[in-house]
This record gives sequence, structure tokens and C-alpha cells, in this order.
Amino acid sequence: MIDGGIWVKNSRFRDKASMKKRMSLALVGLTFLFFVLSVRLAYIMIGKHAEYSAMAKEQWTSEVKIDARRGRILDRNGVELAVSANVYRVDFDLNAIRAYYKKSIENNKGYKSSAELAPLIAEAVGMETKDVQKKLDTKLPSGKDAGAATLIRRIEKQQADNLKKLIEEKKLSGIIVSPDTKRYYPNGSFLSHVLGSTNSDGKGLTGVELQYDSALSGVPGRKITELESQSGGFPYTISQFTNPVDGKDVTLTIDENIQFFAESVASQALIDHKAKAVSVLVMDPKTGEILAMVNKPDFDPNNPYDGIENFVGETDGEKLQKMWRNRLVNDTFEPGSIFKVITAITAMEEGLVSENDTFTCNGSLTYGNRRIKCWKSGGHGTQTFGEIIQNSCNVGFMQLGEKIGSETLVEYIKKFGFGQISGVDLPGEAKGIIKKAANMSITDLVTIAFGQTNTVNSVQYMAAFNTVANGGSWIQPHIMKEITHKDENGTRVMDESFEATTKKLASEENTAQLRQYLERVVTSGSGKGTFMEGYHIGGKTGTAQKVENGTYSSSKYLSTFVGMAPVDDPKVTIMVSVDEPGTGVYYAGPVCTPYAKTLFTNIFNYMEGKFSSENAVSIVKEVTVPEVRGKNIEEAKKIIKEQKLECEVVGNGSYVKSMTPFPGYAVKEGSKITLYTEGEAENLTRVIMPDIRGYSLEKASALLGSLGLKYSVDGEGMVQSQSIPYGELIEKGTTVKLELNNEYGD
Repeated sequence: MIDGGIWVKNSRFRDKASMKKRMSLALVGLTFLFFVLSVRLAYIMIGKHAEYSAMAKEQWTSEVKIDARRGRILDRNGVELAVSANVYRVDFDLNAIRAYYKKSIENNKGYKSSAELAPLIAEAVGMETKDVQKKLDTKLPSGKDAGAATLIRRIEKQQADNLKKLIEEKKLSGIIVSPDTKRYYPNGSFLSHVLGSTNSDGKGLTGVELQYDSALSGVPGRKITELESQSGGFPYTISQFTNPVDGKDVTLTIDENIQFFAESVASQALIDHKAKAVSVLVMDPKTGEILAMVNKPDFDPNNPYDGIENFVGETDGEKLQKMWRNRLVNDTFEPGSIFKVITAITAMEEGLVSENDTFTCNGSLTYGNRRIKCWKSGGHGTQTFGEIIQNSCNVGFMQLGEKIGSETLVEYIKKFGFGQISGVDLPGEAKGIIKKAANMSITDLVTIAFGQTNTVNSVQYMAAFNTVANGGSWIQPHIMKEITHKDENGTRVMDESFEATTKKLASEENTAQLRQYLERVVTSGSGKGTFMEGYHIGGKTGTAQKVENGTYSSSKYLSTFVGMAPVDDPKVTIMVSVDEPGTGVYYAGPVCTPYAKTLFTNIFNYMEGKFSSENAVSIVKEVTVPEVRGKNIEEAKKIIKEQKLECEVVGNGSYVKSMTPFPGYAVKEGSKITLYTEGEAENLTRVIMPDIRGYSLEKASALLGSLGLKYSVDGEGMVQSQSIPYGELIEKGTTVKLELNNEYGD
């Protein structure tokens, strides 16, 4: 009994303990479950809020994007280069359309499905019915009905009017016809590689359109509609509407007129020389502004995919990229002799050369096992420093390269911006390849000195060339001048102007001296095809062998001329480059200089007070003061006026007894000549020897004859040198020896 009672009692204790344990476990389980549910709820409320909110909203809202009007691209004088033409777009508010179907079914009136509605819309806008119906039945990725869809963009006004009339007559809901923009380039292929193009959505693909896409695009607006809960009321309401913000205008540094001149000479050179490509670049050396930029062949940005069959590539994509490439920015090349400008300023800045230093050229030099030739196989003989520049003597520059040394030469190459991007504000600029000093052999050093081995891009080179032109300051090249918009009152507001980076690299004295040497290239050297009487043009030619399969080709060349004017204070710099001339003539002298001369001529005529509305500059021609002493006043005035000079008469006499400046002196057009009619006749038998280098024999003969001077001739072609230096006061009847040369060099 006792034993049985003890057992019962113990059993009760065990049951209670077991129950307590189970309750504890259950409580722990419930607590854990509650915790899990709480975490899940928090995750849904916080982490998945946006997703589930969007899923809910898509059932009762729809959103239609309203594109902003893309900004214009303008030249420096406000001429429109790229605009957005007025067209239209059609969007569907699908929630509203489905509500319209429901109401039509309820009232047994109107169109009850996409199958019924689609043919009417298709006919109005000129689309296939199946394509319209597919848009009307647009689904979300989840498989649910979409809230909105875009039917078509950039339709003309007639199509838009047809659809508007249909909507009004049939009292349709949810079909939205709104203004749209289509990018339009009024001048077709003009400036195409600079402007670039846009895709079907109006986003920039290349050029300025890509570089400044964010500014041009603006900010799109949007319209959000909601379905009402009351089925019998108006099917939807606008809950949110945001106006689009139109894109900003981008004003370029390009001058439309100078661009036209550049386009014309590039097209002509491409045809005349049956070339692979021609590029032309015109810049303001004082600001780094690009005034014209041309690549031929080009493309029409209005139809940016047309014409790829004219370009080489394994695929259409490769052909397209070649067609769109701005070769002046995206491609690099071995510069050839135009690089001698950089080698020369390096030697001058380091004090390694003077004007009277001499260099002997016998036609070649040998380094190791390699014999490196000058372009003139017979050699140039003994030359001064200025003459090796004038003659573009490879041997002279090899010797100069040895003087400089690899470390110093590489230092200046990098200092002048090679081997790194110039920062020009156009997409895809190439850096070029610069050989390290540590890896240079003596052969590398001397070939780099005259323009082989290293590679550069054209804009990069011109930034360095501009440094010589402007007195020693490197200035960042750029294409954008300013970005603006109009406020609500129509007032033009400046948002941004380009601030070019600058750095001082060379002295004014050395760059001024080098410019004088470069003028000799035009008056007496390989650039004489660019010579223009009265204008002081400095320049350099370069004929570079192209590398093919790792070796220099004997049949493919890149011919280039770079120039500046006037050399005493350059206002403009140019580059004319002909890639693979195909007529058998390849030296840059005959290939490039005629087109450079045409380009300079047009620019000079235009720049006489017309260049740039905000900064009028001009390039004024120099003329030789005529001999009018001994002539009567009226005749003297007529002769002076014909030379576009002004005159002042001092005294009451009838004949000119003396004058200042002296006959033969070079002065700018518009300068004042003083004529004296009283007093002693002064130096009537003496004149100033004029500078006639670069003249044809015919012009030289006429000028010398008018001053009472005689001449003798040696050679053929243009005047290369004169035995009496310019500026000397000499007796009339003196004979000057003229050396003529028609040989075009490197």
C-alpha cells in the first residue's frame, strides 16, 4: 500500500515535469515562430516595400514618360548646327484604355477590345495592325497587364492630326498624342565627326552629342494616372504631372565659315590625290579653340548608319566604327618631319644650339648596322641651324638629336603633351606611344628626333605646335565654348564656359626665333607652295612612311603640312593631312601645300574684321612701298592708293621730293606714307632691298624693275634666296642675284 502510494505519487510528479517541459518547449517554439514571423514581416515591410508597392501600384496606376526637348548645338556665332525638329509621339495609357473597353461593354457602345481598336489606330498612323494590337496588349515581366506603353515616336504632323481627329470623333480614352523631337542636322555631313549623332531614343552616340549628352538631354517629365475605385465614374485621374526641363544649348568654338573652307579643301584633296582619307584642323593658338575640324570621307548624321559599305571592316560593326571615327582625335600616327619643330625648340630651350651652328649632310648617316638616309639623297652640304629646319634635313636633325640626348628629349616630349591625352572635349582621344629613354638605342634617338618611332594624335600635336605659335604657353584644345539655357522670361543664361588649362613651356624669345625659321620653310623650303605675297606664313611639311606588318612601307605615306600666320603674332594655325595619296606623288610639299594655301587665302579674306563676333581680329597683308619720288602729287596718290596704302602730303609743291618710309620697305596695308613736296630731294637714287623669297620670277622681276633694281637668275622655280638681304639701303641699278628652286622636299 505504502509502496503503491509512493509509485502513484512519483508518477504524478513525472507527469507534471513532463508537461512543464512540453509547455516550455511549446513556448520556445511559439517564441521562435513569432520571432521568425516578425523578422519576415519586417523584411516585407522594409526590405521588400518598394517591390510590393510597385506590384500593387501597377494594378491601379500607369506612368507615361514625357521627353524633354534636346538642346541645340550652335557655332560660335549662333548658327544652328544641330536642332530638334518638331514631330510627335503616341503613348498608350493602358489602364485607361481597359477602363474604356469595360465601359463600352457595359454600354454596348464603342470598341470593346484591342482587336477592334487596333485597325483604326494603325490606319491613322500608318502602322501594321498587328504591331498596334501587340502594344495595346503589352504585359509586364510578371505576366500582368502593363499600365502604359509607347506606340510610336517621331511621327509627322499629318499622322498626329489623323490620330487626334480619330480620338475626338470616336471619343476614345487613353491614347496620348504629344510633342516629340527628332534630331536634325541642317547641313547634312557638314562637321559630322564633331557633331556626332543620336540613337532612336535621342541619346548621343558619338561626338559632341555624346560628350555633352547630359546637358543637351534635359530632364524628362512624367504623367502618372490612377484608376478610380468607383467603377461608374471617370475611369482615371491624373495624380502627378511633372513638366520636362528642356536641354541646354551647347555653343561650339567652331566657326561655320572657316569650317566650310576646310570642308572644301579636304573634299578637293581627297579627289585630286585619290587618297584614303584627308583631315583638316584649324585652331586659334592663343585660346586653344578649334575653329574647324574635318575628316573625309564622312557620313550624314541624319542617317548615321548609311554608307558603311564604303569602309573596310570584317563586320558591319567594324565598318560603322571606322565611319564614325574622328581620326583627328581617335587615331595616332608617326608625325614625320613636322615633329622637327619639337626637336628644334627642345635644343633651343636647353641652349644646345645657336643660329650660327653648322651641320653637314652628305645624304645619310650610319648607326650600328643601319644606314639612315636624308630625303635629299645627294645631301644638303653644310647648313646652319635655321637651314636644317628650312631644308627639313634628316641628317641635321639626327645630329641635333645626339646633342640633346634621350633623357632630355623624352623630358620635353612629355612636357609638350605627347604620350598623354590633351584633354580635348571629344570622345575617345588616343594617347599615342612614346618610347622610354631607358629603352632607347642610339638609332631610336636619332629617328625620334626627325619624327619616326613615336606616335601622336593630330589635336595633341597641334596643341604643341600652338605653344610655339603663341609664345610658349601650352593651352588645352577644346571644342565647347559655352553652355546656356533660357529662363522662364526668355533671357539667355550662362551655365558653363570652357576654362582651358594652360602651362608655360618655352620662352617668348626662342619661340619667336623658331617662328622666323618656320617662315623660311614657306619662303624658301618645302612649304613654298603655301607662300602668299605679303602674308608672313610659317610652316613645316612632313612625309611619314606608314608602318605595315611591323616594317615601313615603301608605297604608303602620310603627308602633312602644319602652318601659322602671321609669324610675328599668329592668329590662326592649320593642319592639312593626306593619308595614302594614290597618284604616285607623296611628298607633303606638292601634296599638301596647295590646299593649305587655298585654306589660308579664304581664312585671311574672312578674318579681315569678320572673325568672331565677340573678338574681331584680322590678318593684314604686307605690301612693298612703291617708288613715287619725282612724280606729281596726283599720280603719286593714285599709285599709293592702288597698293591699299594711305598717304599724307606735306608741303605745297607739285612733285614728290622725298618720302617715308623708303621705297622697297614692307608695311601693312592701310599704313600711312608721308610725301614731302618741299625741301631738298633726299636719296633719290637709293631704295630699300625688298624681301622677294617665295616670289615667282615674274613677280620678282616686276617688283625689282619698279624700284630700279636689276637681277640675275640661277635655277628654275620660285625665288629661294637673294644675294642682298632684305632691308639694306642700296643704289638703284644694283644687280641682285636670285637663286630659284622648284624642288619639293619632305
